Amino acid sequence: MNAFSSLPSFEFDDKILMQGAEISRKLDQLRLENSLPNAKKTLRQFSLAEVAHYLGVTPSNLKRLYLDGKGPKPTTMSGNRRYYTAEQMLELRFFLDKTGKTEAKRYVPHRKPGDKLQVIAVVNFKGGSGKTTTTAHLAQHLALTGHRVLAVDLDPQASLSALHGFQPELDRNPSLYDAIRYDNERRSIADVILPTNFPGLDIIPANLELQEYEYDTPLAMQGDAEGKRFFTRLGKALEEVDGRYDVVVVDCPPQLGYLTLTALTAATSVLITVHPQMLDLMSMSQFLLMLGNITKTIKKAGANVRMDWLRYLITRFEPTDVPQVQMLGFMQSMFAEEILKSPMVKTTAISDAGLTKRTLYELDRSNFTRETYDRAIECMDAVNFEVQGLIHKAWGRL
Repeated sequence: MNAFSSLPSFEFDDKILMQGAEISRKLDQLRLENSLPNAKKTLRQFSLAEVAHYLGVTPSNLKRLYLDGKGPKPTTMSGNRRYYTAEQMLELRFFLDKTGKTEAKRYVPHRKPGDKLQVIAVVNFKGGSGKTTTTAHLAQHLALTGHRVLAVDLDPQASLSALHGFQPELDRNPSLYDAIRYDNERRSIADVILPTNFPGLDIIPANLELQEYEYDTPLAMQGDAEGKRFFTRLGKALEEVDGRYDVVVVDCPPQLGYLTLTALTAATSVLITVHPQMLDLMSMSQFLLMLGNITKTIKKAGANVRMDWLRYLITRFEPTDVPQVQMLGFMQSMFAEEILKSPMVKTTAISDAGLTKRTLYELDRSNFTRETYDRAIECMDAVNFEVQGLIHKAWGRL
C-alpha cells in the first residue's frame, strides 16, 4: 500500500448511528452522576439574600419573620447563614401575600380574571444565538418570582429538555407532537406536561418525533380544513390548560418551518435573540423578511397574528469588543425601543454551567469565582426582570 492509497470507505448511516448511541450513553452516565439514583434533577437551596431578592423584600424583613417564628423554617448552616428551598420560597411568597400585601405590592403575581395567558415565542433563524439558554433562564426566573410557568421545547434537538434533565432517546417522553398531530393518536396537552425541579415550572420536552409535524402538515393541508388551519393547533391545545399557567415560554426551532409558525400564531409576544455581528444581523434580516411574507399569507387563511410586544435580546455581548458595540449602535439607530435595555453579556459562567446541563439558577455561587458569578447572575436577572415587566404591562400592571 503506497502513501497515496485512497482511504477505506464506510457505511455512513451505521457509523453515525453508532456514534450517536455512544454519545447518548455517555450523556446518560453524566446525568446519573449529577442526579439522584432515579436520574431526576434536584435543586439547590437559596440563600436568605437570594430569597429576599426574588421575593422583592429586604433581607432584614426575612430575618424578622424567622425570629418571630413566622413562615417556613430555613436551614441554618455555618456562620449562622440561612437557606431556603425553592418550595419554602414559594411558601414564603404566599405567606407574605396573605399578611403583607398592599395594592401596590403583590407577592403572588398570578393572572387575575381577565388577564390573558402570556405566550412568549423565543426565536432565531440562526443557531448559536443563545435562544435555548435565554428560554431556560427566563422560564426558571419567572418560576422563582412566583409565576406559574410552562416551558415548551419545540426544537427536535431537545436542548431545553436536556437542561431540565430529560434525555429524549432514553426517557421516551412524549412531546408536543402528540398534542398537535393530525391522526387519531392525538392526546390532550395535559398528558404531555411534566414537572421540573423548579416549583411552579412545568415542561413539555422535545424529541425527534417533533420533526414529523413538518412532514405531516403539508399532507394535511391538501386534505381537510383542519390541515389548512395548522397554525391554530398549539393555541387550541393550550386552551385545555389555560387556567393552570400565567406564562408559556416556547423555545422554537432555529428554522422557519411549520412548528415555528404554529408557535408564533399562538404567541402573544416574541423575543428574538441576536448576536451583534454582521453575519448574524444579515441572517436575522432574511429571517424577518421571510417571516413577514409568510405571516401575511397565513393571515389571509384566517390566522390572527397580533402581539403585545416584540423585543430583540442582544446575546453573547462583549462590551469591550468595538465591532460588537458598533453593531449594537447600528441596531439601536433603527429600532431602539424594541431592543431590551439589558444585553446578555458573554460569560464563562453560562458555558461552565452548561457543561453539567445546568443553568445559573441551579448552581451555587461557590461553583465560580465571586466576581464571575455575580456579573453573570446580575446580567441574567436584569434581562429577565425586564421581560417580566413587559408581561405585567400586558396585564395592565405598573
